[in-house]
Amino acid sequence: MDNKLHWGLLSTAGINRAVIPPLKKSSRNRLVAIASRELAKAKAFAAKWEIEKAFGSYEELLADPDIDIIYNPLPNALHTEWTIKALEAGKHVLCEKPLATTTEEIEAIIAAVKRTGKIVEEGFMYRHSPQTLRVKELIDSGKIGKVVMMHGRFSFCLANEQDIRMDATLGGGSIWDLGCYPISYFRYLYGMEPDQVCGYKVDGKTGVDVTFSGEMHFPGNALAQFQCSFRSTPSRQSIEVFGEEGQIFISNPFLPSPKEEIMVMKDTGAEKIEIDCGDLYAGEVEDMADIILNHKLPRVSLDDSLNNTRVIINLLESARSGKTI
Repeated sequence: MDNKLHWGLLSTAGINRAVIPPLKKSSRNRLVAIASRELAKAKAFAAKWEIEKAFGSYEELLADPDIDIIYNPLPNALHTEWTIKALEAGKHVLCEKPLATTTEEIEAIIAAVKRTGKIVEEGFMYRHSPQTLRVKELIDSGKIGKVVMMHGRFSFCLANEQDIRMDATLGGGSIWDLGCYPISYFRYLYGMEPDQVCGYKVDGKTGVDVTFSGEMHFPGNALAQFQCSFRSTPSRQSIEVFGEEGQIFISNPFLPSPKEEIMVMKDTGAEKIEIDCGDLYAGEVEDMADIILNHKLPRVSLDDSLNNTRVIINLLESARSGKTI
């Protein structure tokens, strides 16, 4: 043992490429294993990324007593099952967003956490970014006065109809993949939950929403609107925050580069704030270490995940029924 938290990757999903570099650079974490349903695939991945162990099943990875933390990047519909199995195997879990696609599933995860005493955190990487923390600080300090409106968008073109994000049985859809980000961002910046939501969607050939537009009303007559889509070229993301004394514009809120700029605009002029964001995925990796080793509270709590999921479900129901929820 090397006095580091040992990580195992549950599948050879493409998103693994984002978490591997910060794990390899971390002084408190160490990547030691990868699992696939095909041993040859796991071995090839392990060889490419210089990972010590390769397993031919997820169960073998969970049974390894040397593993402390599981990273779960499986399709959305499999998050709950394998997160709970990992907990019951004595592992902590960093699970890709969305943590689940029903409130019942998240409640089952919460029950498993209480039962096992292990940690689960949803992988909203942007929530750990210095840029996000700086925007929150500016708003809470009254930099632009009382916030009355926010607008967000996140879109790109997903042409492959066979992509798992287009599969309804696997929890696909643009709101689960993209819209969850501005929804989470709005809730974080406002520091409260919406009391009314209204959604509109366009479904694709596979039955999932390929474009979604949503409106959210928060207590105190605070508003937010977002759009997300798999049918937009070129890719776009942004957050605009409108206050009674100014505005803040974030051009890359969800996938910030190592160096970013946010704009604060007032009647007196515009101010450019430069931010060193570092490695986007390092924040969630180190947050897991802080929670486990230093007993700090997670930046993304399970209650937070539950509430974000509830909002998405209500938006989907509004789009289906044509009613405000």
